[in-house]
Amino acid sequence: MRPLQRVRVWSRDPAHVARFVEAARARHPFEIEAAPTAREAVSDADVVCTVTSSREPVLQGAWLRPGTHVNAVGASLRSARELDAAAVAAARVFVDRRESAAHEAGDLLIARAEGAIGDDHVQGELGEVLIGRADGRRSPAEITVFKSLGLAVEDVASAHHIHARATEKGVGTWVELGGGRDATG
Repeated sequence: MRPLQRVRVWSRDPAHVARFVEAARARHPFEIEAAPTAREAVSDADVVCTVTSSREPVLQGAWLRPGTHVNAVGASLRSARELDAAAVAAARVFVDRRESAAHEAGDLLIARAEGAIGDDHVQGELGEVLIGRADGRRSPAEITVFKSLGLAVEDVASAHHIHARATEKGVGTWVELGGGRDATG
């Protein structure tokens, strides 16, 4: 959707960042750098992706500039969150599935428990935006968040894509499951 010019990466573990940056630089033509802090990683970012298993926020709403989009794809437990309540409250929030978000998305559930948002804060599911049933970003200055918990269909689509690419390139290992026995054996 947007051509990348620069990617900044942060982790609590500097060794993880160093390995990621080295591998990513070998694969991509744009600038990739390690950031010393989470705040510096998101400074002036157009798109922020949080992909942690953090129980406490790693992204503060005060760090987000107008127009930022956040993909919050980690912390998929009721008691875990990557975004503080201010980040959630400042954004138009979209999810992959409302029912899952209402029961599992700690980023949203904790912000609601803290009084930062109400039950109606989720603006729509991603599919609703794609078919025009829900408005996505309404202005260039609007902050948006996509809180993903994942759907089985996404896993199937990913597996299909990976299998097709592996077959096309002639790589991978075929593994037979079940050892040839039937359900009774």
